[in-house]
Amino acid sequence: MNIAFVSSDTPSAPQGKDDLASQRAYLMAVARELGREHKVTIYTRRHSDADRPKVRLSPGVTLECLPAGPAQDLPEDGLLPYLSDLGEQLMRRWGQDRPDVIHAHSWTGGLAAIAGASGLGVPFTQTFGGEDGQDARKVKLRRAIGRRASVVIAGCGDEESTLIRMGVPRRNIAVIPCGVDVERFRRQGPAAARGTRPRLLHVGPLSPYKGVHTAVRALAGIPDAELVVAGGSPAGDLEHDADAHRVMLLAKEVGVEDRVTLLGQVPHSSIPKLMRSADVVVSLPREAPSGVVAIEAMACGVPVVASAVGAHLDSVVDGVTGLLVPADRPAQAARLTRELLADSTRRTAIGFAGADRARSRYSWERIGQELVQVYENAMAVQR
Repeated sequence: MNIAFVSSDTPSAPQGKDDLASQRAYLMAVARELGREHKVTIYTRRHSDADRPKVRLSPGVTLECLPAGPAQDLPEDGLLPYLSDLGEQLMRRWGQDRPDVIHAHSWTGGLAAIAGASGLGVPFTQTFGGEDGQDARKVKLRRAIGRRASVVIAGCGDEESTLIRMGVPRRNIAVIPCGVDVERFRRQGPAAARGTRPRLLHVGPLSPYKGVHTAVRALAGIPDAELVVAGGSPAGDLEHDADAHRVMLLAKEVGVEDRVTLLGQVPHSSIPKLMRSADVVVSLPREAPSGVVAIEAMACGVPVVASAVGAHLDSVVDGVTGLLVPADRPAQAARLTRELLADSTRRTAIGFAGADRARSRYSWERIGQELVQVYENAMAVQR
């Protein structure tokens, strides 16, 4: 199968500390998995004079950078004037190398893909990911893209409901979650060094809505435990990170400053060791479009206490593979975490169940198979 991915962002760019990083990681992981058996070309806009027109990223996967607008990073809204140029470039490329299926990522990628696919008769699938749904113009654009697409791929049941409310026909939606590298994230393996205190771990950005503030407040109700936080700016830049400063101010305010450790940005390759060193991973954001941290913790066999939102509602089987708590409820999160820390047998059982679920449901191999099935069905309908 000749698969064309369209992303207005550069998937191979260095990871940042926001949702863009997880979207890039998702796109690359999916491309690598599909590239094992299919030809995958990721088409994106040229972001820098240093960008080469064509780069082989991994077996079966090529990145093509097309000239459209200035060769520099632009904010999402700043891309809009150049999407028609990107669409023209795609039309030219696809005229020479017609794909079997197109998969656009984000609403900007979707607009460019629709323009590029005009008249080709190629099925077009769309992933929006965890995009902010409040802006009225963007909602209107996403609705139009969603109705035009052969299939819109939602990351969880919660996103599916949002798409239906937006006006995308239910029959045109497929729910395929974010995956996890189950060979890297697994129960067996080295663990990071730790002391004797019970260890809680938060992985992710340091902004309040990502749950770290809830975790700090919860720590006040979990005597003797430590909270290790991986995320934010690189360790050397933390003193200039406003979010990190706010986290430590809150920790001081609630009396847990001596039990909170900010590691800063940790390479993704080091996260499994860090997770295996924890007694409990806390993932308490207000929104969880991918819920990848909870899935990675489950894959490592570590119990997770997660907010009952978004993808967590699909991945975390409450009381079996982890515990769910309403968002912004630090006292409740503290109570559930205390109960887990007091019962090592239950932690072990939840850890085993979580690892089994992650491996069977969330491996990239299974995610790739489900995407191929969606593509094949869309191609059959197109014919």
